[in-house]
Amino acid sequence: MNSLKSMDEITIDPMRFRRALGNFATGVTIMTAQNDQGEKVGVTANSFNSVSLDPALILWSIDKNSSSFPVFEQASHFAVNILSGSQIELSNKFSRRNIDKYEGTSYQTGAGQAPILDHCSAVFECERHQIIEGGDHWIIIGKVVRFRDEGRSPLVYHQGAYSGVIPHPLLQLKETVEAEDIGEMHQGHLYSNVCYLMSRAFKFYQTDYIPKQLVTGFRTSEARLLLVLGSGTASNKADLPRDIAMPMREVEQAASILQKDGLLIESDGFFKLTEKGKKTAHYLFDIADSHQNEVFEKYSDEQKDIFITMLRDFAGVA
Repeated sequence: MNSLKSMDEITIDPMRFRRALGNFATGVTIMTAQNDQGEKVGVTANSFNSVSLDPALILWSIDKNSSSFPVFEQASHFAVNILSGSQIELSNKFSRRNIDKYEGTSYQTGAGQAPILDHCSAVFECERHQIIEGGDHWIIIGKVVRFRDEGRSPLVYHQGAYSGVIPHPLLQLKETVEAEDIGEMHQGHLYSNVCYLMSRAFKFYQTDYIPKQLVTGFRTSEARLLLVLGSGTASNKADLPRDIAMPMREVEQAASILQKDGLLIESDGFFKLTEKGKKTAHYLFDIADSHQNEVFEKYSDEQKDIFITMLRDFAGVA
């Protein structure tokens, strides 16, 4: 009979161990801090986790060989910047070495002068609470003193690749079935009513499409603005609320955020996409077109063209 090996006899292959850990999908953060001498550091990390609600404590870990650790050790505070789906480029930037990570990076300063990165999903400003040794890493525990929730879809990391968050298909199926059950009560009357059918069709279309759009990290208003500017449908700034179907206040807020990210500029009273903005709009169009193609897959091109022509007519689009 083979006896079980004791725990200290088991050899752990670091690469296989890391691969197994990769099955646990995580968010992506950039940890930032600044010491009294004004040295700023920032590292991309996915080791962030909560510890306690009362008091509010969180933790993360940093390699003992990291050149950034002395600043985190000296600083009274640090910030946890949870990245949104639109910040892959920022994540890659802060994972590099021997570069000025803050050059061209949009940020503010928070508690203890810790840099707070703009347009994240959420930010936690933390007082350094405790540092514990953990093998080849230091475990840094922070006490949350302030936080903000931006509501943007987060960037996800799984098996060495970036990903995003969308609702599980089984949840969507359940919601669809329940909606259909409710609709059967009015089938005789409402199922021939154009207003009801268009309203319901739009809702169902958005149920699958919007999560695909939000996973990019852009809010709906920001994505719509990029798509409208990318298509050139709005002839001037005053047309944007109509084409984006949002108040001017929300349009201007979205424009301000996109402008800070270098995606658009304002010229002659109108917003124009930069080259970076055009590439982003193209990416959003790909998502929209892909979803549209899935929806129309069972229909002929002629049926699709008739449907789009009717919608354009109903919408008053020339």
